[in-house]
Amino acid sequence: MRRADRLFQIAQYLRARKLTTARQLADWLAVSERTVYRDIRDLSLSGVPVEGEAGVGYRIKAGFDLQPLMFSPDEIDALVIGMRMVQAWGGPQLAASAVAALSKVTLALPREKRDFVEATAMYAPTFHLDPQHGQRLETIRQAISKHCKLQLEYADAGSTVSDRIVWPLGLYFFGGTWLIAAWCELRSDFRSFRLDRVQSLETLDTYPSHEGRRLADFVRAVQRSAGNRPASAGNQASR
Repeated sequence: MRRADRLFQIAQYLRARKLTTARQLADWLAVSERTVYRDIRDLSLSGVPVEGEAGVGYRIKAGFDLQPLMFSPDEIDALVIGMRMVQAWGGPQLAASAVAALSKVTLALPREKRDFVEATAMYAPTFHLDPQHGQRLETIRQAISKHCKLQLEYADAGSTVSDRIVWPLGLYFFGGTWLIAAWCELRSDFRSFRLDRVQSLETLDTYPSHEGRRLADFVRAVQRSAGNRPASAGNQASR
């Protein structure tokens, strides 16, 4: 990557986040922290309003704007396949938003690069998906946003069906299926529920923000139980 491109990329990262450390920038750009510090100094000297300090993090003062970064063919491929995956697996509302977002990205590209969008030969087929899958994903997504409990009729790995009232905390995609990260009232513990094993669901009343039952607590619990390895899909919901 040319140094000018790297400076531009650093500015874009700093604009997009509340606070970014030199270590994060070094990892993303595959350079040393010393290089990042030098680049940030040079950005400041050139008039870019960088705020922050070493060891804490950096950001660009609100209101500062840059011309949009031109995408490389590989970056266009990454954007298109990401949007196509959201269209296939994200539910009807997210699918429509992905189409709209990709249209905006395409219009922002120079004319000579718009053909790259059509030429991306990476796809996420939808013909094998249950139509109810997307509707349920959207219901769960809205429940997470509004902090609403869900009542699930759920079949475990042995096809034993149980009724669960859960506090949905997040959704994650693992091994070809969506899983619900949740606090389970029946088990009084965190559980992961495979979306493809949910036979029915209903939105209930809201749940409180409870210390020890938040998404960050779920992540820590999974890391402890798995020895910092990714949790096996659905194994927490079989008990």
